[in-house]
Amino acid sequence: MTAATIPTVTLPAGVVLMDGGMGQELRRRGQTEGPPGLWSANALLRSPETVLEVHRDYIRAGARIITTDTYSTKRPRLEPAGLGDRLEALNRLAGELACRARDELNPDVLIAGSLAPLYGSYRPDLVRPFAEILPLYREQAEILATYVDLFLCETMSSAAEAFAAATGAASTGKPVWVAWTLDEAGEGRLRSGESVSEAAAALESLPVSGLLANCCPPESISAAMPELAALGPWPVGGYANGFATVPAGWGPGDPVAALGTREDLGPEAYARHVQGWVAAGARLVGGCCEIGPEHIRRLREVLS
Repeated sequence: MTAATIPTVTLPAGVVLMDGGMGQELRRRGQTEGPPGLWSANALLRSPETVLEVHRDYIRAGARIITTDTYSTKRPRLEPAGLGDRLEALNRLAGELACRARDELNPDVLIAGSLAPLYGSYRPDLVRPFAEILPLYREQAEILATYVDLFLCETMSSAAEAFAAATGAASTGKPVWVAWTLDEAGEGRLRSGESVSEAAAALESLPVSGLLANCCPPESISAAMPELAALGPWPVGGYANGFATVPAGWGPGDPVAALGTREDLGPEAYARHVQGWVAAGARLVGGCCEIGPEHIRRLREVLS
């Protein structure tokens, strides 16, 4: 596929600031109740105003791209909780909340539709066959397409998982970005063991116009960024998490609280990592789990 035929979004000049994590920020604001496994979707059910306020706070902090609260509004998460019939309503609500925050505060903000792992984050061994998961990604993407400027297939643990998510997103005709989650050891490889270059090569037939790393230690993104930046011609970037560690075998039924929080990733320390990514070629930067509005505000200050 040639660059001329790939849908893209028009970005502001220079480094573009994304938002921070949604799920852990909602937990920090007291949104911890609800069916197990739904995580950030619980706030859509119980307190959509809190989701709206998180979006607002990220825009106020300086984010030019915000991400829909749809990480866990997918059929494999909703159906076990008896909420399969709410799939469309919850995804539409998440899209509407992001649009409302954008329209209130900054019409130039872009909205990314989150498409996440279906059967467990960080677990390439739980990725199911393409023919099984493609319809699920396509279903969610088609609902969200009305509200978003692009799709962000995020926390992809393997080339196969990213290929399925990006294929589903591309069916809408919207621009598609892919973000892989990397190893905990700081080697800059996907959790599947594949290199960033190998994972990117698997996407060559798809209209993907942005490549990132996310939801892993910032050191892993630092290790991968030179390789990411060399892939071209699309913008690359990263948004790390602040978890203490994601142990091998951590699964969808395990509590997020068990991952802990790093004490050495305050806004100033996190900004130093991000500055290193920018020096290596990153143009898209933000934060994931445990990285909140105060981190994004500090990034705006140091990157401006």
